[in-house]
Order: sequence, then C-alpha cells, then structure tokens
Amino acid sequence: MPTYYFMKEMPDLKGTGERVLYPQLAQVRQTTHEQVIRGMSQLSSYTEGEVEGLLHTLADYLSNELSLGHSVKLKGIGTFTAALTLRPGREREQADETENHRNAQSIQVGGINFRADRGLIRRTNLECRLERTRLKPRKSSQKYTPEERLRIARQYLEEHAFLTTTDYQSLTGLLRTAATLELKKWASDPTSGIGIAGRGAHRVYVKKEVE
Repeated sequence: MPTYYFMKEMPDLKGTGERVLYPQLAQVRQTTHEQVIRGMSQLSSYTEGEVEGLLHTLADYLSNELSLGHSVKLKGIGTFTAALTLRPGREREQADETENHRNAQSIQVGGINFRADRGLIRRTNLECRLERTRLKPRKSSQKYTPEERLRIARQYLEEHAFLTTTDYQSLTGLLRTAATLELKKWASDPTSGIGIAGRGAHRVYVKKEVE
C-alpha cells in the first residue's frame, strides 16, 4: 500500500520572493489506541487485555522516571525526556542577579520530548512506499482578515488565561504554520496586546498591556 506525500510551499521568511517546496506526508488517518492494542496482539502471543495492561504499566513507569529527571531509552523506539516551561501568565526570569527569580511554583512540566531511535527510522523508511498524491494540500481559511483574527485572539484572552497555537487554529481556520507565524508576529508587536510565555513547543500566548 503506498504512502502518499505532497510538496508543500514553505513561507518566504527571507523575503526573496522565491517559492520553496518541501515534501510532507499526507496524514490519511490516526491509528487509535484500540487499533494499536489489536494490532500488537495479532503480532504476538499476548492477548489484547495483556497488551493494554503492558501499555498502562509502561505509561506509569515513564511518568515516574521522567518526574525524577531521568531520560528513558527504549531500544528500537527512542528516548523520552521531560521538558519544563513557565506556568501560563508567569514572566520569564531575567539573567540579571538583581531581578526576581522564578520559584518552583512558577514552573511546570510542559511536555515530553521524544527522539526516535535510528533503527525505528530505518525500519519505517524501508517499509515506506512513497507515491505523490494528486490532491492539493489544504490552505488556511481566508474567512477573517488579519485585523479580525487579532480581535478574536484578544477576545479569547479576555476569557482565558492563555492561548495556544492549536486554539488559534480552531478560532481562525489557519493552518498550523500560518497560525504560528501570525502569533509570533502579534507577540513581537508592542501594540497587539498579546505576549509570549514558555518556549519552544511549550510556548503559549498571554494577554499583555498595550504599550
């Protein structure tokens, strides 16, 4: 069975006017938890109940080890590490020793990083039969203007502690890349009323006073 991909246009961040395309897998569907259990049972001598019990035990073990600051390496799968972030609404600590420092109550585990094992990547590549799809990639909705989207984001932050990129996608109809770039633009504009908390994959957007 082929695995479909399409060529997606990358945003022109340098303003050169050149169109840059890169390959991206077409996500046909998501395999559910129940399908994973059924599939693993069929590939082994374990019953579905035993597979589900093993997965629950693995999740419990991972959370305990990661909470202790350990990284967990599973041979043939990859390595898991916990990532910290500031709690929503908390300001980033400054390097200046005279500034206030963040205490433990201001910090939380904001996500789990995963680095795939090279063996898993190789096996996936060997089993992958790529074929270019004729379908066009989805485009961001043009239902709202940028100004309207900014008002929507501001209104959301009047009622919620923070705004994620996924929230902004749902509110505006933008695809993830467009939503991420636009939120970064708002956060860098002192007149937008939107600021940033956290970093990397754990970044959220919060209400800030207009300068």
